[in-house]
Amino acid sequence: MNLINISKIQVVVTLLFSMCLNINAQNITNRTARPNIIFLLTDDQRWDAIGYSGNETIHTPNMDKLAQQGVYFNNAYVTTPICAASRASMMTGLYERKHHYTFEQPPISKELISNSYFTLLKDAGYYTGYLGKFGVKFENSLDKELFDVYHPYQRDFYFRLIDGATKHIHLTDLMGLKAIDFIDNVPSGRPFCLTVSYNAPHAEDRSPEQFIYPLDMDTLYRDVIIPDPPLNSDAYFNQQPEYVKQGFNRVRWHWRFDTPEKYQKMVKGYYRLISAIDRTIGEITDELEKKGLADNTIIILMGDNGYFLGERQLAGKWLMYDNSLRVPLIIYDPHNAVHRDIDDLALNVDIAPTILEYAGVKIPESYQGMSLAGYTMKKQNPAKNRNSFLCEHLWEFKPIPASEGVRTKDYKYFRYRDHPEHEELYDLKNDPLEKNNLAGKEKYQEKLKELRNECNELIEKVN
Repeated sequence: MNLINISKIQVVVTLLFSMCLNINAQNITNRTARPNIIFLLTDDQRWDAIGYSGNETIHTPNMDKLAQQGVYFNNAYVTTPICAASRASMMTGLYERKHHYTFEQPPISKELISNSYFTLLKDAGYYTGYLGKFGVKFENSLDKELFDVYHPYQRDFYFRLIDGATKHIHLTDLMGLKAIDFIDNVPSGRPFCLTVSYNAPHAEDRSPEQFIYPLDMDTLYRDVIIPDPPLNSDAYFNQQPEYVKQGFNRVRWHWRFDTPEKYQKMVKGYYRLISAIDRTIGEITDELEKKGLADNTIIILMGDNGYFLGERQLAGKWLMYDNSLRVPLIIYDPHNAVHRDIDDLALNVDIAPTILEYAGVKIPESYQGMSLAGYTMKKQNPAKNRNSFLCEHLWEFKPIPASEGVRTKDYKYFRYRDHPEHEELYDLKNDPLEKNNLAGKEKYQEKLKELRNECNELIEKVN
């Protein structure tokens, strides 16, 4: 072999070695760069309205994929089962009793807004976006100043004409398009945090159709028979106190579920709205792949409260049963994409600290939630030690009686604030559907007293 050939080989080897170093350096940079974060927030999606939960009817392949590749929380709950207060808790990391926000209440103060994950991430250099239902009022309309991109679409009927369009588009599809547009226009080199806050699957209360889904979803579930809801007999409805029987939960049951035909139609509409959300999630993840961002983008999905689908002959949310407290929660972290099912209690107040920890931003000491990032970052997670949480609905509105209680891993206790004489106690381990109220049973008086006291202590702690 002559010297010229040897020289050529040396050059090739040197180039290959250099390329390997560059590839390794690029991989290290990708792993250590601040991650992008997308928070997908659905409205009224109950915990089992997702295929991965075991629901064999609903079609949610993209949500299922996130769950299969990420961390799925079997026991995720909201501390207040209504959109306004729950969303405020997600934004601020605080219980309703602390941030004081729900319907017909003063806006959230500038002080609390300054500690929202929106503000802290923007201050840390993140490019921030918010799309869809905001659902919370901020002092001095500060929400309009918090985001680089802000499109707060309210429901106001699901179909609309926008941006010079000549035909109507469904709001859920619009959310997908706006999310893709945001991803495509993130400034080079900047990490981003995008909150996609769907109005779906919330019912359109002013329409007799209630669940207004995209037209091309009409054939989905057409030939399916939805199983009857559990606890749908007169007996379970009659167990309710009179102020619940006459409240909004019953009124809206008549709107949606009071005949077998109406029940089939409404649940299919509800499922179609969720399937439409799922389709946009697939479009968003496809765009991340296309832009080369998928390997550094954490995706979190959660519902803002649960939902009654005819159980106890009720509709809506608001009450302290798990139907309205329990929600889906998934965290997909591509840096540690190892699937895990987690049984620990996870809450809506955990969203803000979780997002901040992923971004490397200091979590305010005022937060009452715990970061869940440790479940994917191979770190110790404080939520492992959570044995109970305060659940509350404090809106003073007669058609929805205010209530408060405590849920542990094995028991549930709650009472109505204006009717403290009525208490309910459930052994969730042996009675997960909350059929048998044990509050009046002699055998359970010690447990009743224990949880009543714990509820009082949590209220004092949270205030």
